[in-house]
Amino acid sequence: MTIRIAINGFGRIGRNVVRALYESGRRAEITVVAINELADAAGIAHLLKYDTSHGRFAWDVRQEREQLFVGDDAIRLLHEPTIAALPWRELAVDVVLDCTGVYGSREHGEAHLQAGAKKVLFSHPGGNDLDATVVYGVNQDELRAGHRIVSNASCTTNCIIPIIKLLDDAYGIESGTVTTIHSAMHDQQVIDAYHPDLRRTRAASQSIIPVDTKLAAGITRIFRNLTTVLKRLPCGCRRLT
Repeated sequence: MTIRIAINGFGRIGRNVVRALYESGRRAEITVVAINELADAAGIAHLLKYDTSHGRFAWDVRQEREQLFVGDDAIRLLHEPTIAALPWRELAVDVVLDCTGVYGSREHGEAHLQAGAKKVLFSHPGGNDLDATVVYGVNQDELRAGHRIVSNASCTTNCIIPIIKLLDDAYGIESGTVTTIHSAMHDQQVIDAYHPDLRRTRAASQSIIPVDTKLAAGITRIFRNLTTVLKRLPCGCRRLT
């Protein structure tokens, strides 16, 4: 049985999901039936085909009206800003991969379900009221068939959680300090420019920019036993050059 997925938000994560799927050879098991992205169709096709960091996509990519073709596979393109208006029921969507980085509450997940999706997976952190937050390789055994709204946590959480698990299992953790160094983000400035957070006014490629992070909350969602004992010094960075 083929799992029919829709991707909501076709930024770096959404595009890499498509790349990973086609490069994995599992298209018989998982089919992308729709992509919802506010950008125009030509831009969507171009950024999937050409990636500055990952190189050219090996598959032929073309766009015809509001359809994206990857090889011979046709994917419907949507440009809907409101979750409730998405045609998940019409498209018989099994799983929505929400890769917007914006939506993450149970309310947003429920909106996808009401639109007709059977399940929702956020590619980013969600609220405490989601059915589960899962980091593969650490706690995927907690995932249940009845879970309908799930988060994959953040990229930083996925990096640090396996190490924390090893240390906690072997020795036990009483307290901890984590410094994260993150690559530049799409919302950072290329050159100095105005931003409400004065630290973010500086050019991303020439500055080390300290920012707040919700990593501590992400850790305690996975390791409940560390809820009252883990301490974190907020010294995360966006980029190190």
